[in-house]
Amino acid sequence: MQMQERHNTLQHSGVSEAEVSKLFRNTYSLLAMTLTFSALVAFVSMTLNLPRPGLIITLVGFYGLLFAIHKARNSGWGLVLAFALTGFMGYTLGPLLNYYLSLNNGGQLVTMALGMTALVFFGLSAYAILTRKDFSFLSGFIMAGFVVLLCAVVASFFVQMSGLHLAISAGFVLFSSAVILFQTSAIIHGGEDNYIMATITLFVSIYNLFLSLLQLLGIFSND
Repeated sequence: MQMQERHNTLQHSGVSEAEVSKLFRNTYSLLAMTLTFSALVAFVSMTLNLPRPGLIITLVGFYGLLFAIHKARNSGWGLVLAFALTGFMGYTLGPLLNYYLSLNNGGQLVTMALGMTALVFFGLSAYAILTRKDFSFLSGFIMAGFVVLLCAVVASFFVQMSGLHLAISAGFVLFSSAVILFQTSAIIHGGEDNYIMATITLFVSIYNLFLSLLQLLGIFSND
């Protein structure tokens, strides 16, 4: 019965099983490569003790590359820009990791955040794949969450409250988890047909999930 529903859904969306399988392979292969590349760049950034880029550079670099990837998603340049974006994010991660590793229990915090991120990502991905549920209904929540989190982040620059930072980090954990479910479901049900965009969406979600969990662990450990 479930297989029949799955077949009917794909027929309705005009996507074949072979196309979905190919999209999955390409997406997760590229995701693995970009995660590895980003980790290597982060390691180099940590080793060289590179300075943390300012807010303006970070925002311009991230959104500029994201916009360029969207425009070039159907060409070879899309792949080049995907590695450029994930490498840039790895560079921005290096100084943050150096800061946390300088704490008394920093190594434990980073390890725990990495482990929790892997568990959440693989757990949610497996749930979406095995159950074949359509999580397109999360689009409204994701849009609302993005607006709320954006306003909260802007407010945090003017209001220094530990409770606000805690709420933002927790919000990003929920937001990233919802995006992982939504994007995985979109691949399954034909809502996403470009593996580069699917990869970038999942990568950014994993990145935000890791940072948010790391910040939460740091707050709860009084660091």
